[in-house]
Amino acid sequence: MLRDNNHESIHFFNKERITRRFLPASTFKVFNSLVALETAVAPDDQLVIKWDSVVQSRPELNKDMNMREAFKVSSLWYYQEIACRIGPARMQHYLDTVKYGNMKMEGRIDNFWINNSLQISADEQTGFLKKLYFAELPFSERSQRIVKTMMLQEQTPAYNLYYKTGTGMVGDKYIYWIVGFAERIEHVKEPKESMNKSDVRYYPYFFAQNFEMAVSDTSKDWFKVRIEILHDILKDYRVLPK
Repeated sequence: MLRDNNHESIHFFNKERITRRFLPASTFKVFNSLVALETAVAPDDQLVIKWDSVVQSRPELNKDMNMREAFKVSSLWYYQEIACRIGPARMQHYLDTVKYGNMKMEGRIDNFWINNSLQISADEQTGFLKKLYFAELPFSERSQRIVKTMMLQEQTPAYNLYYKTGTGMVGDKYIYWIVGFAERIEHVKEPKESMNKSDVRYYPYFFAQNFEMAVSDTSKDWFKVRIEILHDILKDYRVLPK
């Protein structure tokens, strides 16, 4: 699903699927980060949490790290500790206030976003991200600004691309998410008398994409494929240069 904010248009593939809810998996780190900052569980994005010495499958996770680093490498153990520090009462309060997906927290506080309890649709993801982009969520402007900078993955003279991936298991399938927003950058020449003194214009687009593949399917690197698909779609709609 792609929301073109500049023309107030929506483009999508598979209408039934974009309104269907799935577990958010690691895309929930966007929300989790906002709550951590807002409640001062994380004073800022430099909060260091010590590694618990439980060896992870990816070597880059096996160390102490701050929130910005944990977001970049998508560290589950870091964000599980963050959720525990936030606690169920405060987490539920923000889920309800934001109306994030189905707002359900079943099971432990450190796994409800990966145990298929909490669910959200692509349509809801893009609505949530649009509010984040314009700082319209019920969080401080500072919290939203910090999380937006954490999401920045690609920065070029022609565009900025912000996103978070997520991978979760449902039955015998993996669901592969990628959600975020892109800014197409254009330069215009303003007349001298114009009140707008900058010649740079940012045109935002909001997106949410997911697909499922059998856990046993290793025919492709699906982690990379989802990013390739996103780039292809954004190029087709001229959000990114071809």
